[in-house]
Amino acid sequence: MNAVMPLPLLARLADIATGRTPPPAATLAGERLARARLARTPRIGPVTFHEMLGHYGTAAAALDALPSLARRAGFAQAPVAPPATALHREAEALAARGGRFIVHGDADYPAGLAQIADAPPLLSAIGDPALLKRPLLAVVGARNASTNGRRVAATLAHDLGAGGFAIVSGLARGIDTAAHQASLGTGTIAVLAGGVDVIYPPENADLYRALAAQGLVLSEAPLGAVPQARHFPRRNRIVSGLAQGVLVVEAALQSGSLITARQAADQGRDVFAVPGSPLDPRCRGSNQLLRDGAHLVETAADVRAHLRPEPTPAASTAPVVAASPTVTKSDRAAHRRDRTGGGAATALDAAPQSIEKQGDSIPERLLACLGHSPTPVDEVIRECHVSPALVTAALLDLELSGRVERLQGNMVALI
Repeated sequence: MNAVMPLPLLARLADIATGRTPPPAATLAGERLARARLARTPRIGPVTFHEMLGHYGTAAAALDALPSLARRAGFAQAPVAPPATALHREAEALAARGGRFIVHGDADYPAGLAQIADAPPLLSAIGDPALLKRPLLAVVGARNASTNGRRVAATLAHDLGAGGFAIVSGLARGIDTAAHQASLGTGTIAVLAGGVDVIYPPENADLYRALAAQGLVLSEAPLGAVPQARHFPRRNRIVSGLAQGVLVVEAALQSGSLITARQAADQGRDVFAVPGSPLDPRCRGSNQLLRDGAHLVETAADVRAHLRPEPTPAASTAPVVAASPTVTKSDRAAHRRDRTGGGAATALDAAPQSIEKQGDSIPERLLACLGHSPTPVDEVIRECHVSPALVTAALLDLELSGRVERLQGNMVALI
């Protein structure tokens, strides 16, 4: 079995060879540091990160609230955020590889990605982050792609790149590899499931180095993290979230590429598919997408008929400042009303007393309604006959205690 290859420290040599000056590392301090620490806190997933940020106003305030939230959830120790020194060490190691952090709220955080409910709070980037301002299109497909499939993917990626799109994919074997290779000259971004310094699959080591030198490599995982099976669906939501649309070339019915296409549809992105032979199992998923309403693609013109490579708008996330701002109670309440429409804004403040009055009944009722397959939170509210405010607070308790996971699309599942 192939081993995962950690990246040798060749980024400096790549910079020298290409004449590129590595981007300076932005200062990791104040609110920006607090967001990085909260993002790396165990049991704080992206959905909970954004809910806490919206409620408390700043990540610094959210970190301060963790002990009280833990006591309310009934466990002895709160999730422990990593110390600032750990994040500084990781930032320095990333800078040594020619990379840097992009924190949710930074001016160069991708605007399209910021719009999804489970936008990654912290990204590691090696390469040219200016590509994130380009019009982006994802090209994904089978790892065991046919020769024709690889050729079609390469042709489409090349032509779409020449037409103004930067191509996003996942550095996997097959279609991903063909798309990256064909768009190196026009701009391409690889999103990894493991750490941004971990090459997977190992045979793509040369392509990885080319991407780090000429394109961009992104990951939400910590440096050195070895990719596991559960990491790939999470990676896929970033691939689709970055792009204006997702183009599928060869995909089986039970494939990661179909997961990416479904996530793209959930995120409001256009889905495109290349038709394939009904006799080829590798094409049954992409053909199913066409039956479900995906745009049929034979040439780059078919994509351009629906999408125009327009400049990416400025990110709409709240800017991160060097030091935590002063947030008044009225400011925080107004911010919560903007995010939630007012009804559930006080869930984390007002719900604890109600939960305590009802003992453990609400968390237990929620757990009884859930399974390991994702369930919409709205359905849980209906099934359990509990107010949205109490459900929001109870789900936060359950996530902090490691019993449930919040997922994209306002979904929740047992761990």
